[in-house]
Amino acid sequence: MNIVLRIINFSVLFFAVNSPYFSAKAPLAVKIVLWVLSAAFFAAFNVFPTLKRYPNIRLKILGDGAELILAFLATCVASVPIAVIHIKAFVSPDDKLTFHIVCAAVLVISEFIIFWNGILRVYLTSVQLRIKHRVLGLIFGMIFPANLVMLIIIYIKTSTEAITETERIKLDLSRRDQKICATKYPILFVHGVFFRDSRLLNYWGRIPSALKENGAEIYYGEMQSALSVEDSAKELAKRIEEIVTRTGCGKLNIIAHSKGGLDSRYAITKLNCAQYVASLTTINTPHRGCLFAEYLLGACKPRLKHFIEKTYNKLFYALGDNTPDFMSAVKCLTNSYCKQFNEDTPDVPEVMYQSYGSKATNRHSGHFPLNLSYPVVKKYDGDNDGLVALSSTPWGERFTPVYPKGRRGITHADMIDLNRVDIKGFDVREFYVQMVAELKKRGF
Repeated sequence: MNIVLRIINFSVLFFAVNSPYFSAKAPLAVKIVLWVLSAAFFAAFNVFPTLKRYPNIRLKILGDGAELILAFLATCVASVPIAVIHIKAFVSPDDKLTFHIVCAAVLVISEFIIFWNGILRVYLTSVQLRIKHRVLGLIFGMIFPANLVMLIIIYIKTSTEAITETERIKLDLSRRDQKICATKYPILFVHGVFFRDSRLLNYWGRIPSALKENGAEIYYGEMQSALSVEDSAKELAKRIEEIVTRTGCGKLNIIAHSKGGLDSRYAITKLNCAQYVASLTTINTPHRGCLFAEYLLGACKPRLKHFIEKTYNKLFYALGDNTPDFMSAVKCLTNSYCKQFNEDTPDVPEVMYQSYGSKATNRHSGHFPLNLSYPVVKKYDGDNDGLVALSSTPWGERFTPVYPKGRRGITHADMIDLNRVDIKGFDVREFYVQMVAELKKRGF
C-alpha cells in the first residue's frame, strides 16, 4: 500500500512540476485552475512529503528529507523526455520558444526546490551520514552521473537511519515498564586509554541513553586519559568509593573497555575495591597485552617517542588532565607487562568476571586510524579489532566473541559506539541492553 501511495504521490508531483507543459492546449480558465492546484500540491508536498508519523521531530525531518530526495530522483528521471523536447526547442527555435522557456524554467526551479529542501533536511539531522558523504555530495553535485550515485547513497543511508531509529524507539517504548536493565547494582562505565569521560562527546556513544531508557542507573569512572594502570586504578578506586558512599548502593557493576579493564582489575584486587564491585565485564581489553605495542616501543626512536609523549601530555593537560603520562600508559599495554600483571593480579572470588572481544575482517572495517593499524596488528597479533588481538581479550568465567556475518567485522571503536555507526547485523545498543539485562537476571 505504501508503494502504491508513493507512486500516486510522485505522479501528481511530476504533473505539478510540468504543469505548464501538460496544460498547453487547455482553455485559459482550465490552465489557471491546473496551475493553482499544481502550485498548492507542490507547496504542500515540500512541507509534508509524507504523512508518516515519527517518534520525534529529528526523525520526522530526516525521514521527510529522504523522501524529498527520492522524489527529486523520481521526477528528474520521469521528466527526461519532456526536458529533451525543451532542449530541441532551444536548438531549433520556433514560435513556441517562449512557451518552452517558461516550461523549462518551471521544471528547473521546481526540481531545485525539491532537491535543496531534501538535502538540507538530511544534512542537518542525519547522524549516519558521514562527513565524507556530505563533502562528496557537494563536490559531485553538478557532475553527472556522479551526482545521481551520491544522491542514491545519501537516500539509502538516511532513509535506513530514519527507519532503524524509529524501530529502536518503538522497541524501547514497548518494554519501558519492564525495566529490563534495572540491575540490583548501578552500572559504572570505565573508559579506555587516550580518552576522557565528557558530557559533550560521550565515549560510549548512544549506549548509555539506550540503557537508561530500559531502567539502568549509570555512572562514569572519570579518570584521566593516560596514566599507568596503577595510577588510573587509584583514581578509579576513589571514584568507586565516592559513588557507593554517596548513593548507598552497596556495590557496582563495572563495564570497562580496553585498558579500563586492566585498571578495574587492579582496583578490585589491589586497592580493596572488591567489597564495592559485584561484577566486572571487560570489552576488548588486552588482558594478555599487545605484541604490536611492544614492537612500537622497541622500534620507535627515542627522540620521536619523547616528541609524541611531550605533545600528547601537553595537549591533554590543556584539556583537563592533571598529570597525563602517555608513555606509562603505552607500556602497560605491552605483552610483557600484561604477563607479569596477570601473575600479580589474581581475580577475587567474590566478584563475577566476564569478557567480550571482537575482530575486524580487513583494514576497511573501521575508520581512521584503525584502518591503518589493523594490518600492522594483524602481522604481530593475528585477528584483531584494529588495536587489540582477539586472543588477548578473553577473561573470567565466560568469554563471548562478537562479530556479525559478512565482511564488515567489529572494531575497537565499534564496540563502544564511538563513531555512532549502524552496522548491519550488529545493533551495539541492543547488545549492551541484553548484556545488562543478563546481569539483572543473574542477580547483579
